[in-house]
Amino acid sequence: MSPSGRIPTLAAGAFAVGTSGYIVTGVLPELSSELSVPVSTAGLLTTSFAVAYAVGSPLLAVATSGWGRRTLIVAALLVATLGNAFAALAPDFASLLAARIVTAAGAAVFTPAATAVAAELSGPERRARAVAWVFGGMTVATIVGVPAGTLLVGPLGYRGVFGLVAAFCALAAVAAAVLLPPVAAPPKVSLRRRFTVLGDRRVVAVLGITLAASLGVFTAYTYVAPVLESTAGVRGGVLSLLLFGYGIGGAIGNAAGGIAADRFGYRVPLLVAVSGSVLALAVLPAAGHVVAAAVVLFLWGLSTWAFNPPVQRRLIELSPGESGLLLALNASALYLGIGLSGVAGGAVIDHVGVGTVPLTGAGLCLVAVVIHLTSSRRPAELQCG
Repeated sequence: MSPSGRIPTLAAGAFAVGTSGYIVTGVLPELSSELSVPVSTAGLLTTSFAVAYAVGSPLLAVATSGWGRRTLIVAALLVATLGNAFAALAPDFASLLAARIVTAAGAAVFTPAATAVAAELSGPERRARAVAWVFGGMTVATIVGVPAGTLLVGPLGYRGVFGLVAAFCALAAVAAAVLLPPVAAPPKVSLRRRFTVLGDRRVVAVLGITLAASLGVFTAYTYVAPVLESTAGVRGGVLSLLLFGYGIGGAIGNAAGGIAADRFGYRVPLLVAVSGSVLALAVLPAAGHVVAAAVVLFLWGLSTWAFNPPVQRRLIELSPGESGLLLALNASALYLGIGLSGVAGGAVIDHVGVGTVPLTGAGLCLVAVVIHLTSSRRPAELQCG
């Protein structure tokens, strides 16, 4: 199978683990009702997934550093399968919370490993596009994950939805085992030497950009429904259409970000992507009509998802030999931002009001722009040891 044919296999796995993460939002009301817990408590299922992912990604990357990459990817998908299966069978909320942590562990291993393998299977001139393919699977998960959960929870129940996601993760594991070639693990190095990457200010700068941008974007996205209701009077089916438009923009942005990063390097595409999020979030409160809101959400999705490919390219360039750990640390920064976003947005709503949430998000994304502009421009490899 050609390298180009193997990349969609990795994208399918990314869709499976991405849906595992996002599906809770679509089934939250039914889950809350059946388990007799408040919706605010049920929302901890999303937070726990994000925090477990953030903490587990670098630790598990080190623990599994000697595994062959195909074996690691298949194992990660099987862990996600078990986590979703346990979620379908969980008798109470505490058990479901534990199942979500298991699922997060599988996702935390899969995403950086799949990203590194996609880059390795592609030539340097197509590396960012290969990474974009993997994140394309995550983007599609955001487009269809929540609506699919909402649609299927009626006939299947939330347990049936988790069971369906488990089945898809299992199919992705089989596909990876059959279609991916053996990929050797990178050379073993000590734990101390691995984490010397954090002594490089360029690496810390990239991780800071990811944290600030993801916190800014998801602080607004988490509360986009009440924001749009207050600014444009949008709710119900119209809201779903607008969010679908955001997802379409995200799919286009992800592909464009990969192409741009391969053609122009990481710096300009990353600046354009984060600046686009700043602009979209800054004007969102003024989008008082549904058409204006649709345009802003499309552009917001476009810029948000164009962010990942240049970031991944930058990290791989900085230290190809430690790309697995660097990508895992970046995934941790991303999910830490997601995990904190609900708290940050909630605090803004409680103290200032829902209309200021997008402006808060814009300010946080602007911090990412400042870090990017003031960090080193040199793409030389990191020297460890």
